[in-house]
Amino acid sequence: MVGSTFRWTLYYLRKGQLPDARNMLERMPDRGPHGRVGHWTSLLSRFSRFGFIDEAKSLFDIMPQKNQVTYNAMLSGLVQSGRISEACSFFERMPERNVVSWTSMLCGYANAGRIDEAKRLFSDMPERNVVSWNAMVVGLIRNGNLEEAKWIFDAIPVRNVISWNAMISGYTENFRMEEARVLFEQMEERNVVTWTIMVTGYCRIGNVEEAHTLFKKIPEQNVVSWTAMIGGYAWNGFYRESLNIGSCSAQLCNLMINGYIRSGQLEKAKIFFVTAPMCDRISWTSMIDGYLSVGQVSEARELFDVMPDRDSVAWTAIISGYVHNELIPEAIELFSEMRTQGFHPLNLTYATLIGAAGAVANLDQGKQYHSLLLKSNFEHDLIVQNSLISMYAKCGEIDDAHSIFMSMIVRDIVTWNSMIMGYSNHGLVNEALQVFKSMLESGSHPNSTTFLGILSACSHGGLVDRGWEEFNSMREVYAITPGLEHYICMIDLLGRAGKLEEAEDFVLRLPFKPNSSVWGALLGVCGLKKNSEIAARAAKKLLELDPLNAPAHVVLCNVSAANGQYLDEKILRKEMGQKGVRKTPGCSWIPLKGRVQLFLSGSKISLEADEMLSLLLGNLDERDCFMDCIY
Repeated sequence: MVGSTFRWTLYYLRKGQLPDARNMLERMPDRGPHGRVGHWTSLLSRFSRFGFIDEAKSLFDIMPQKNQVTYNAMLSGLVQSGRISEACSFFERMPERNVVSWTSMLCGYANAGRIDEAKRLFSDMPERNVVSWNAMVVGLIRNGNLEEAKWIFDAIPVRNVISWNAMISGYTENFRMEEARVLFEQMEERNVVTWTIMVTGYCRIGNVEEAHTLFKKIPEQNVVSWTAMIGGYAWNGFYRESLNIGSCSAQLCNLMINGYIRSGQLEKAKIFFVTAPMCDRISWTSMIDGYLSVGQVSEARELFDVMPDRDSVAWTAIISGYVHNELIPEAIELFSEMRTQGFHPLNLTYATLIGAAGAVANLDQGKQYHSLLLKSNFEHDLIVQNSLISMYAKCGEIDDAHSIFMSMIVRDIVTWNSMIMGYSNHGLVNEALQVFKSMLESGSHPNSTTFLGILSACSHGGLVDRGWEEFNSMREVYAITPGLEHYICMIDLLGRAGKLEEAEDFVLRLPFKPNSSVWGALLGVCGLKKNSEIAARAAKKLLELDPLNAPAHVVLCNVSAANGQYLDEKILRKEMGQKGVRKTPGCSWIPLKGRVQLFLSGSKISLEADEMLSLLLGNLDERDCFMDCIY
């Protein structure tokens, strides 16, 4: 009954059918005076826990009855989903607040880094419990206020083990092991977390011997403490010791290997992988993925070829790695081999290959994969559908992308962004803005990628005022810090609209020192609008940062020639030759027999254009043969 109620209520809320959703609530059993409210509140908490925060808000609004627990559940959901501004407004509107309400809001401020607001709220709290005190300590530590955290810690009336662990962890993370040890010795009751914090702290400062001494004293060691000790040995270069301190499970080996790879220490991961006594498929796949992530394709392939027990995850890892390293034909061959050997592709396998087809605008290849999807169980998989939207949009089939978008029952931020970016890249400004509007109405929150699409759309449409409005809303409304690409979008927007002086002023007022990408963007829009003065200034700045930048040299040469300064032009062109400055040739490509044929401007192949054209025309009837390997 509970599971069915959850699903149907969620369905009605997402469809906006609020009377039906309320009817579901009324049908829930009434057990005692507060039984029904308890059921509703439990349902609300589940919505929040599973990420359906907008549905939780709708449920809260239609609940016939509410109590203090209901309000606290809604507040907690807003806090845990990171909607701190909404949580604050909700907190202010609550008819009653108890210590749970205050503590929940305090945790929200602290976790969001809004430590000043957290401190004010903490001071205003009419009642505090140990959770409130602990939240304040943790918040201060996370924001670098270690001394203030210690002052709060000392003031806690009754501390629990979490209080002690938080303060000790603060010291160890800041390499203050002497103070951490003092608190550790003062503790009357320790748990395995306490011991592990200390072991990790000593390993971080290189005192592995003391870490091992403490490790041996842990009353009940668990996988976390073992991982801390093994990691400490390996991190400090004691690989043999890391494998000899006790029983080493495959799970621990995998944790170590992944830890090294994620921290960029592939060589250490390799040593551990070779010497570890317990390696499984996850270990092998992690190493393959690690090699591919840094471009060591041959090493990854050698490991994959000798892998004793491959599965679909390993095949997907090697295929994705080849695509990541732009070895798309080889990835296609691997995909064919994978299916030939009887392994079933995963949703990520399809998504990766569909994304690769979109990257080179190979529509036929993308359609082949789409047709294969119809025979699989992944046709309605969210990740796969997102990749299809992106692929069709990049291949110029924006209507097909829109059809898939409209057929989707569940959408995430990637879905919305793919559709917005697709419309934007096709110059369909109104459509991009309409999707953005629908996204906001659905309760989805935009991210930095969303605004790249919106700003690009505004640039294509010459919507300067709308562009400024959206750019400013990033920080003011959505708490998103604009990145380099957003600033470049604004330069492009202003430049395309003919506001070159405003664009240059925008560059000079950036909150960071403009780099070559910024000056290159300004130079690019100057070329569109033929403004030689600003172009010359941008080119000079660009050459200061990138002396071999060909477009900047060409612009300065052209400006000198246009102003009749032929001697300056001659000197500049001579400098280009002396520096070895070369323009990057333009290129284009087409898919042919499963491979991408690249054409470079000025290359030998262009001199044989007639012969190549005949070859291509002769192969048009065979256009489907390049994916024969799939079937």
